[in-house]
Amino acid sequence: MKAIILAAGRGDRMRPLTDRTPKPLLPVRGKPLLEWHLEALARAGVREVVINTAWLEQQIVDTLGDGSRWGVAIHYSMEGRDHGGALETAGGIAKALPLLTDGERDCFWVVSGDIFVPGFDFDAGVAARFAASDLLAHLWLVPNPPYHAKGDFGIDAEGYGVDGPGADGRRWTYANMALVRASLVTGISPGTKAALGPLLYAGMRKRRISVEVFEGEWENVGTPAQLAALNR
Repeated sequence: MKAIILAAGRGDRMRPLTDRTPKPLLPVRGKPLLEWHLEALARAGVREVVINTAWLEQQIVDTLGDGSRWGVAIHYSMEGRDHGGALETAGGIAKALPLLTDGERDCFWVVSGDIFVPGFDFDAGVAARFAASDLLAHLWLVPNPPYHAKGDFGIDAEGYGVDGPGADGRRWTYANMALVRASLVTGISPGTKAALGPLLYAGMRKRRISVEVFEGEWENVGTPAQLAALNR
């Protein structure tokens, strides 16, 4: 199964650091955020990785190259070059589909390039079970951080995502890690800007989005202060 790392965003909250460096190339504990993901994907047996780019995108290409040093083949979906800027999450995935899948039932990993999650396992068994299901996506959730106290989704008693508090009375925050089936985004024309949230909420209403809580170390590296804290 292939994977896409989302790395097209401008990273405005991380300025001035991102004025000259793409956010996913900022170093955490000695190596760029993107490198942590590439190492984890390679350990799990993923051999083909797509990275979508827009802001300062050539730096990402020049830094990572073809991926051979990590034992993966990297393909680039260059939104800046082709469309003049980032296409948002669902739009970016839709543009990259020809690099990720051969058909609507094919599945792939999705992870944001600006999260730090060193203990996450891109488990091949979990991926295989998802591929054999009829689900559109499987999401990992985390406890709500202080800057997103209201959260995103709840979890019902059967492990499906819901738009609202779940069976435990809580909302959780989407961790920006998922397994996705191509059919989730095939209705988006390549090159169109589109957010992922509405597609996920629609899938939840059909009970075709499952979720689980990730309990390991996780950080959405959004500000210079967060980055500095991680590196202390």
